[in-house]
Amino acid sequence: MSKSKEKKHEDKFEHIEDALTRGEQFIESNQKMLINIVIVVLVIIAAFLGYNKFIKNPRIQEASQQIFGAQNYFAKDSFNLALNGDGNISGFLEIADNYGSTPAGNLAKYYAGLCYLYTGDYKNAIQYLEKFSSDDLLFSNMAIANIGDAYMQLGDYKKAAEYYKKASASKINNFTTPLFLMKNASAYEKAGDYASALKIYEQIEKEFPNTPEARDVEKYISRAQMNLKK
Repeated sequence: MSKSKEKKHEDKFEHIEDALTRGEQFIESNQKMLINIVIVVLVIIAAFLGYNKFIKNPRIQEASQQIFGAQNYFAKDSFNLALNGDGNISGFLEIADNYGSTPAGNLAKYYAGLCYLYTGDYKNAIQYLEKFSSDDLLFSNMAIANIGDAYMQLGDYKKAAEYYKKASASKINNFTTPLFLMKNASAYEKAGDYASALKIYEQIEKEFPNTPEARDVEKYISRAQMNLKK
């Protein structure tokens, strides 16, 4: 090995030794601080695990048990009892308030929105349906379309059309998409926007020809065309 290479080799080891020495000095000088950091991290981990085991998971199970009674009332069309409970069984409102961060509490918000929708309290229906969230796009789109239904009942047809359009734009399928599109077109017609309604009716005819919504769609196309000529 040449002297220049030996020199470079020695310099490299010196750098490594210097780095190790500085690291050791840092640890020695800041040992107490490092130990405290480790303790804090361990405490955070223990708190997280403890929260999940002793608080979060029991609340999830409790909420799941609570919601069954309200769901039974909902299935019987007893919407006021489903919403408010009967003194023994908790209603969707109480479950949503007390367990809102759990899956059952989140679902209670959706049910509460539907109960308000079916009993004619459309503003509260919108409020609770907007609080609901789901990773299932089909389920999420149903809630969005329900908000559109509430706005339709309130006579805000442009707002209803916005929500129906949003509901029909994702998770395309032959079941809900043409249904939402039909609702969207109807809202546009009621808002006097016949051009947008016609476009959607033609979309249903072209893209969803074998669905129930397409059976009479020619009638709606003709109606929208006639209104455009007025």
